[in-house]
Amino acid sequence: MWHRLSNPFLRLNQRQGSLTSKGFKAVRAHRLHTGSAELTYSCYDGLYPGHIQTTSFQKALLAVGSGVAALQNPYRHDMVAVLGETTGHLALLNLRDRMRNDPEGYTILTERPRIRLSTLDLENMASLPDGSFGREYLRFLEDNKVTPDSRAEVKFVDNEELAYIMLRYREVHDLLHTLLGMPTNMLGEVAVKWFEAAQTGLPMCALGAVLGPLRLNSSRLESLFTSLGPWALQNGRRARCVLCIFYERRWEQSLEDLRQELNIEPPPVILRASNKRNT
Repeated sequence: MWHRLSNPFLRLNQRQGSLTSKGFKAVRAHRLHTGSAELTYSCYDGLYPGHIQTTSFQKALLAVGSGVAALQNPYRHDMVAVLGETTGHLALLNLRDRMRNDPEGYTILTERPRIRLSTLDLENMASLPDGSFGREYLRFLEDNKVTPDSRAEVKFVDNEELAYIMLRYREVHDLLHTLLGMPTNMLGEVAVKWFEAAQTGLPMCALGAVLGPLRLNSSRLESLFTSLGPWALQNGRRARCVLCIFYERRWEQSLEDLRQELNIEPPPVILRASNKRNT
């Protein structure tokens, strides 16, 4: 099975876009190469590889440009990423406080785990029983033809710890799909965004939660507003901070047990994965 997964993963990873639109040409990266030439650092001392220095005005331009691009095509993950980085400072500060005050969250901030194909023991996870969190996560990746390696690196967050929290949020996103039982079609994505907006307070999530329904047909809108939406908001507000879970140590745990621990109810409607993104 995992030989079949590897090719779609590689193709998806190769399709990741870069910031090439006109609205982003004004932003220049000043980088200092290390002697080993293995890492590239921003001109800010002590920040992270790939960081790009921007002023408040440049961040505002980036936020507007990426927001327009993301509205035109919600699957432009590079634009969604830039929007999140340039508008999420206060929400990231709040998430950092929540993680620092949680023993498991504090461990995550200390150890800085990454969720990538290179860090996952796919063979072991595939051998786990049905219903375990790790096995259901792999099933989600296969059914929806997605890969954790598609998540963009952070560039525009001017604090190393906050940059990691934003990256962790991105890499946890597919795990939330698994926890919430939502596929990656438009209705599933909007339901997850409603949950994330209530859970994280990130403006990017709130914008997606508000504008995402505009792309749904009438039957999907009815399902969102009568069942999935209220469920997602309620669970997002009351659930334990989803960034405070060391998921890499929970693969063998039952999905249902993990939901109970996080105070997340199963979805009221079962959605199936679809290759049609507008369904």
